[in-house]
Amino acid sequence: MSTNKLDISLARELDVLKKEGRAKSPERIIEQYIPPKGKFGPRYKLAGNDNEFIRLNSNSYLSLSNNPELVAAADKASRTFGVGPGAVRFIDGTFILHDQLEKRVARFVGKASAKIFNSAYTSNCGLALSLSNNKTHWIGDRLNHNSIIRAMRISNIPSKNKGIFKHNDMGDLKRCLDEAGPDIERVIVIFDGIFSMRGDYAPINEINKICREYDSKFKDGVITVVDDSHGMGAYGDTGRGTLDFCNASPDIIIGTFGKAFGVNGGFIAASRNIIESVRQKADTYIYTNPLSVADCAAAIKAIDICDSDEGLLLLKALKERTVQFREGLEKLGLESIPGPHPVVPLMVRDTKKTHVLVKYLFDHGVLVVGLTFPVVPKGDETIRFQINAGHTSADIEYVIELLNNFQ
Repeated sequence: MSTNKLDISLARELDVLKKEGRAKSPERIIEQYIPPKGKFGPRYKLAGNDNEFIRLNSNSYLSLSNNPELVAAADKASRTFGVGPGAVRFIDGTFILHDQLEKRVARFVGKASAKIFNSAYTSNCGLALSLSNNKTHWIGDRLNHNSIIRAMRISNIPSKNKGIFKHNDMGDLKRCLDEAGPDIERVIVIFDGIFSMRGDYAPINEINKICREYDSKFKDGVITVVDDSHGMGAYGDTGRGTLDFCNASPDIIIGTFGKAFGVNGGFIAASRNIIESVRQKADTYIYTNPLSVADCAAAIKAIDICDSDEGLLLLKALKERTVQFREGLEKLGLESIPGPHPVVPLMVRDTKKTHVLVKYLFDHGVLVVGLTFPVVPKGDETIRFQINAGHTSADIEYVIELLNNFQ
């Protein structure tokens, strides 16, 4: 047997992606981390390139990935238990650090229980598999992350049992709730806390209020779910993200350790019965190895830091740099989407200009993400800048000056 015929067909499919402008660029390889020096924050070197780069395309909002305490915690855990679990959780692959992390994250977000996954993506999919039956109705924001969209698709419910409301449109959310059929027993309303390409947030307090109005209509009620992967640890008075900012908590919280906390993995936090249902029913939990003990130990340390005076100082620095960058764009007359979050989109609104500007920044040692047609509609072309606590005032000044020189 040979894959020659398949290879030819796949090559044609890949060529179509390239012609349509939807193909991903070759992956750049980071080969060196350069610690902060002088007035500048950390830099990175890429394979085959002599430049030193500032990363404004990283989700590591608190800049904890190279924190010595996290590295030491991961090292100690690995030396104690080894580098891999050797089994799935229910076949003796559960280590004490898995249990400790679940209790720590539940306490951090104010829920009774939590379950950790390899990613927030698999957390979303696992939740959908756990909560869905033929009398479940799912409702999501139109701009939800791909992981939520995928979760709704694999929930194995009829298409008539799904609704999509216009982005952050509470009137349209009511329309979706009104359309849930008379046979429906439970409704799941799911949304991102921070919409990662825009930096705006879901009004959890308003969503909760509307859902409470409909709760008695359904046997199992209306359940609210937020995926606050980009929010958790990245903003809010105490680093609880969108929960902090809106002073409201949904019934179920999904998050990640792979962004502000600087490690790896995802979680679901909710009531004890919901979490036990996840443990019993979520294929993406049951049939795959768990996080390494190193990841767990580092994540615990990251939450501890976030939940301390040191964490408050990191949040303060992050907010100051975010405000500095947003004010810099405003002074240059450049368009963005308002918001409190360190995701700061620059609305370029032209595909060619976006490509040129991304290359210009790259040539001057700045890594950013450009979103162009057909990935986004014509006129919505954007460059996403992501500020983190490791950036210095001098770093932000440098990038603003580059943007000024480009105009």
